[in-house]
Amino acid sequence: MKREIISKSLLSLGLAFVLGSTITPVHGDSLTSADSPTSLQPEKFAVITIHSTGDVTRGKTGSFVLNMNPPVMLGGTYVNFSVSGTASPGVDYVPLVSPAYIGQSGYGVILVQTLPDPRASSGRQSYSVVVTLEPGPGYAVGQPKSAQMMIKP
Repeated sequence: MKREIISKSLLSLGLAFVLGSTITPVHGDSLTSADSPTSLQPEKFAVITIHSTGDVTRGKTGSFVLNMNPPVMLGGTYVNFSVSGTASPGVDYVPLVSPAYIGQSGYGVILVQTLPDPRASSGRQSYSVVVTLEPGPGYAVGQPKSAQMMIKP
């Protein structure tokens, strides 16, 4: 009985391997000698860009919009990003967590929830938040790859 289960498992695994190795990627054009199914080229990926919706007043929510072109038809993708600027996470805004999700529509958003200014007595100043897209599996980073918003007093 145990031997039958192992034999069936090995047969299923072998069949999955054979079927998986015969499937070739479809790119909408024929493969040339320079192309191979194992060499992925960035121009074949969806290209991700970012822009800010503008500056935000402290206490309000700002956003960065992600655009994926062409959109992934069956589902979305996760996009890695890093955050920099003069604003401090946890002090000026709720910390942002990478990755961000871009849905089937081809658009995603990174929300920036600003916090009350704990430095109110030291002068009223604007602080920047910069989000920069990072490379990741299944997509290419386009231009612009970063965007900035100012948190105004």
